[in-house]
Amino acid sequence: VVTGTGSVAGQALVDHPQVDKIAFTGSTEVGKQIMASAAGTIKRISLELGGKSPNIVFDDADIEGAIRGAATAIFYGKGEVCAAGSRLFVSEKVYDNFMPQLVSRVQKMVPGDPLDPKTRLGALVSEQQMNTVLSYIEAGKYENAELLTGGGRSDFGGGKGNFVNPTVFGRVKNTMRIAKEEIFGPVLATIPFNDVDEVIALANDTIFGLAAGVWTRDIKKAHYVARRLKAGTVWVNTYNQYDPAIPFGGYKQSGFGRELGGRALELYTENKSVWIDLS
Repeated sequence: VVTGTGSVAGQALVDHPQVDKIAFTGSTEVGKQIMASAAGTIKRISLELGGKSPNIVFDDADIEGAIRGAATAIFYGKGEVCAAGSRLFVSEKVYDNFMPQLVSRVQKMVPGDPLDPKTRLGALVSEQQMNTVLSYIEAGKYENAELLTGGGRSDFGGGKGNFVNPTVFGRVKNTMRIAKEEIFGPVLATIPFNDVDEVIALANDTIFGLAAGVWTRDIKKAHYVARRLKAGTVWVNTYNQYDPAIPFGGYKQSGFGRELGGRALELYTENKSVWIDLS
């Protein structure tokens, strides 16, 4: 249902931008048009971009903040986010303290009704995508990654929906499929590391380069790492922050060009050169 200064339902969003309220009415044509209008730009960007973004936690980080950030980075949007922090690198010095706290937080994220405002983990976009995610989870088990929580389909809704429990693998190797391939679901691969240069090399050892996160109280270290990470966006002590004025895009196989900001205009601009001999 669209209410406001509109004429024909379904055309209100286009012809009359002053819309006061949008509500779901089920599987109606109006609902489909609303969803298509809202998701149009996101679909276009998602088709061009992909990622296996590293999220790096150093031993001098605010651990509580990093735990929140690590969970948000991958489980926001059920992991169906191109910039999701799906590879979590945790310093060996804090790994054994960090991981139980992260797992405890993740276990409280129970899949639920997507239309319930309190739900933080809804259904995946389709049955096909759910099966893809589940196949990656099985691949992680097969490659002997340490399954810390989750690891299967949720029984919410009688097991009939496309719900997958938030899954965390520990002590993953960067060569495993769950670390190399984009899963696009609520699956986190955690990789311990020992020093700065090692983790930079591991983080960059991917065909993708969309985004990255760095957690440290040392601003010099943050700049050093951010400068060397091959990613279009680097967040420091935060994750999944966006602004219409800030360009967004990736390196390597994570798309081309930039959306948002002044750089986005280059995608829609044709340059023309005119040479005149004045002799």
